[in-house]
Amino acid sequence: MDLVDSKRFVAHLDLDTFFVSVERLKNSKFIGKPLIVGGMSDRAVVSACSYETRKFGVHSAMPMKLALRLCPHAIVVRGDMDSYSYYSRVVTDVVRETVPVMEKASVDEFYVDLTGVDRFFGCSQFMIDLKSKIQKESGLPISYALASNKLISKVATDDAKPDGKKEILHGLEKDYLAPLKIQRMPGIGEKTSVLLLQMGVRTIKILSEIPVPMMHNLLGKNGIDLSKKANGIDPSPIIPYSEQKSIGTEETFVQDTINMQFLNSELIRMTERLTFQLRKQERLTGCVTVKLRYANFDTVSKQMVISYTASDTVLLKKVKELFAKLYDRRMLVRLIGVRFSHLVQGSQQINLFEDTEEAVRLYQAMDAMRARYGDEAIKRAISLKEINKKDRSPHF
Repeated sequence: MDLVDSKRFVAHLDLDTFFVSVERLKNSKFIGKPLIVGGMSDRAVVSACSYETRKFGVHSAMPMKLALRLCPHAIVVRGDMDSYSYYSRVVTDVVRETVPVMEKASVDEFYVDLTGVDRFFGCSQFMIDLKSKIQKESGLPISYALASNKLISKVATDDAKPDGKKEILHGLEKDYLAPLKIQRMPGIGEKTSVLLLQMGVRTIKILSEIPVPMMHNLLGKNGIDLSKKANGIDPSPIIPYSEQKSIGTEETFVQDTINMQFLNSELIRMTERLTFQLRKQERLTGCVTVKLRYANFDTVSKQMVISYTASDTVLLKKVKELFAKLYDRRMLVRLIGVRFSHLVQGSQQINLFEDTEEAVRLYQAMDAMRARYGDEAIKRAISLKEINKKDRSPHF
C-alpha cells in the first residue's frame, strides 16, 4: 500500500529574501546590489542578506563584522520592522482571500491546501494565478512548490527559488528526496546531522533505507518521524490561519491595590513569562492585549497591532503603553492580564536589528536557564522586589 496521500494537493509559498525584497521595493537603487539587512554597528548580526552576498559566504545570524569581512562591498541597511509587518499582512490578505485553506507558517511563508481545487480549476494553473496576484498586489517576488504534502512542498520551494515554481507529482516524493543531502530535511538540526554524517548517512536516500527500529534507538520518536519523512510521508494537516491560538496570563490579587510599583512588576513578570514561551515555541506575536479589572468588577481592555516580534524589550514597552492608557481611574485594581495573539511561526531576529551578537546570546542563555529551572528562574531587578511577598499581596 502506498502510504503517500495521493489525494492531497498542498503548496508552500515563500517570499524570496523577504526583508531584502522589501528594501528593494522601497529603494530601487538596491536592486542587483549586495545588500545586508541588520544593525548598523559591526557588532550587530545579519538579519537577512541578498543572493549577491551569499556567494561570498554571508548568511543570516552571522556577526555583521564577519559578513563585511567576507563581502566588504555590501550595502548595510537597518531593518524596518513596520515595513516588513505591513507587507507580510498584504500578502496574507491576498492568500487568505484566494485559497480555501491557508496556514501562515511565518512572516514570509504560507501553506495552502488545494485539495479539491483540482476538480474545478487545476492546481497548477491556480498556483500560477495566485503567484501573479501576489506579485501584482505586493510588488514582491515569491516562489512556490506544489506537492502532495507540506514536507515535499517546503523542500521543493528551495529548488524553485528565486522567483520560481516547482511541482512534484504524486508518487515521485521519495525519488525527489533521494539525492538530496540530509541537511535539506526539515527536522534535522546540527546535532542530528553530525550524528548521521558520522554514520555515513549523507543523503536522504540512505536515511530512508535505515530500519525504523534502528532510527528509534538512535533518535527516539524523532527518529521514527524522520524515517517517514525520508520516505516522502507527511500527514501533517494545514492549520487554518483563523484558528491560530493566542497565549496569555492574568493575575487576580489577594488584595485589591493601587500600588503602581507592584502593578508594574506584575506586568513585567507576565510579559517575560509570555515572551519566553513565544521563543520556546519559535513564534512571533503581531498583537498585544492588556486587560484590567477594577475592584467594582468593571473590566476594560485595549489591544495594539504591532510588528511581529518575540522581544522582551519591545513587548514590555507596548504592554506598559497599553496599561497607561487603560488605567484612567483612581480606583483599586483587582486583576491585570496580558495576552499575545496573531501568532506566527518564526524565530528570526527581525526585532533585534541593533542587538549585538552578545545580546542575542544573552537572550539564548536566559531562555536556557528558564527552560531548565522554570519560567521564573531569571527576573529583572524591579520584579525581584516583589518576589518574597506572600501570595503576591501588594503593599498600599
